[in-house]
Amino acid sequence: MYILLFCSILSLAVILERIIYFRRKSRLKRTDFIKSIKPELNAGKVSRAMEIAQMIDTPFSKVAQAGLMLAGHEEKTISEAMEREITIETINLERFTSIVGTIGSTAVYIGLFGTVLGIIRAFHDISIAGAGGISVVIGGISEALVCTAAGLLVAIPAVITYNYFIRRIDNFVADMELCASELMDLLCVKRD
Repeated sequence: MYILLFCSILSLAVILERIIYFRRKSRLKRTDFIKSIKPELNAGKVSRAMEIAQMIDTPFSKVAQAGLMLAGHEEKTISEAMEREITIETINLERFTSIVGTIGSTAVYIGLFGTVLGIIRAFHDISIAGAGGISVVIGGISEALVCTAAGLLVAIPAVITYNYFIRRIDNFVADMELCASELMDLLCVKRD
């Protein structure tokens, strides 16, 4: 039970931290960001577009900053810089989520293990007492099943939030990739 309590507290801490982090990183839509820098890039004001990108703290704005810093270089150089930034931002987005996934997939087994140990203890107590019967077994088994219930109580929210986090991360990655593509189009049009 102590292990499950620790897993529950750890899972809750990670869930709260990631929810706050994702909310901070999703204050602006990618389309609004592109609309704000497009006129600057069309006018040749790369430094102004860079200032706009630096004022915004989102994963796709970091990708745009990586591309804008190399404006005027070859397409391949700009593209590789943005790909590296996408990788860095993806790592930041995925931080700690594996903890929630691991807790979600193992908490049930930890609870089941506690239940098995409780049942073994209940049968051991019966063998020591030398008397059996359903009334003696029921008390020990009902106490042991609390571990399984606790395991489920920890695992279900962890699995649900882990799946939610994976979906949010996928959306962030898609936004970063689309931003990189749109920025490449704007930078290439500017050069032609």
